[in-house]
Amino acid sequence: PEIGEATQLHRLDLSSNHLVGKIPKNLGRLNLLIELYLNDNKFSGEIPSEIGKLSDLSHLNLARNNLSGLIPKQLGDCGKLLNLSLSKNMLREGIPFQIGNLHSLENLDLSQNLLISDIPQQLGELKVLETLNLSHNEFSGSIPNSFNGMLSLTFVDVSYNHLEGPLPNIKAFREAPFEAFMNNKDLCGNITGLEACPTKMSKKGNRRKGNKVVVIVLAALGVLLLLLVVVGVLLVLCQRLKNTGNEPLRVNNENLFAIWSYDGKMVYENIIKATENFSTKYCIGVGGCGTV
Repeated sequence: PEIGEATQLHRLDLSSNHLVGKIPKNLGRLNLLIELYLNDNKFSGEIPSEIGKLSDLSHLNLARNNLSGLIPKQLGDCGKLLNLSLSKNMLREGIPFQIGNLHSLENLDLSQNLLISDIPQQLGELKVLETLNLSHNEFSGSIPNSFNGMLSLTFVDVSYNHLEGPLPNIKAFREAPFEAFMNNKDLCGNITGLEACPTKMSKKGNRRKGNKVVVIVLAALGVLLLLLVVVGVLLVLCQRLKNTGNEPLRVNNENLFAIWSYDGKMVYENIIKATENFSTKYCIGVGGCGTV
């Protein structure tokens, strides 16, 4: 009979054989299954999402096969899982956030796969998790702040990824050896071999320094603008003074030319006419030199 017909099965251990092909989907029909061990074989293809139907499953080990594709989000429905090992396969993409729903999980091993992207914040919801191995993948970004609440954690390994930023401030990270964090992008913390993280004071100092630079630049621009305004005003005043100084000279020259252009005969005739041929009634005085 097919394996899916063994509906009363509680434990299935087919580990360390040479089994090939795909993991059968009808395993999802084993509703009473508690432990499933298919590790150390040559299974290929994807992990069947039907495994998520095994609501009583507490131990799932599919490590050291040739499995590919995604980690099924349906595994998050196995609420009684205590141990989950999918290490040493070729699983891709990221960790589905639904894994954070496994609140009873004590051991999680996803090492030596091809997993990428950020570590989901929801993993921090695994409050009773004791061991976590995410090493030898392609994870990036920082370790989520939610990990600070994983107080039951005793072992952690995130080496050989592209992680950066500070380590969570919990015992498991503080007491882990450098080898648990090596070969990452830029992790920092109080671990021998890692650089110390920048303090808040240094961040504030850098911020203040940046503010001072901005103030200095703005002040310099203000002074420069003021100088330009002053120079502009002086140029306008100088131009006006220059124009004012030239104007009287032009008028005087015109008057000078006007005097030289007078016709003397015409002026004399006008005087004769105006005084009615030098009538005595226009006489204003008599002197030794004649009559005026």
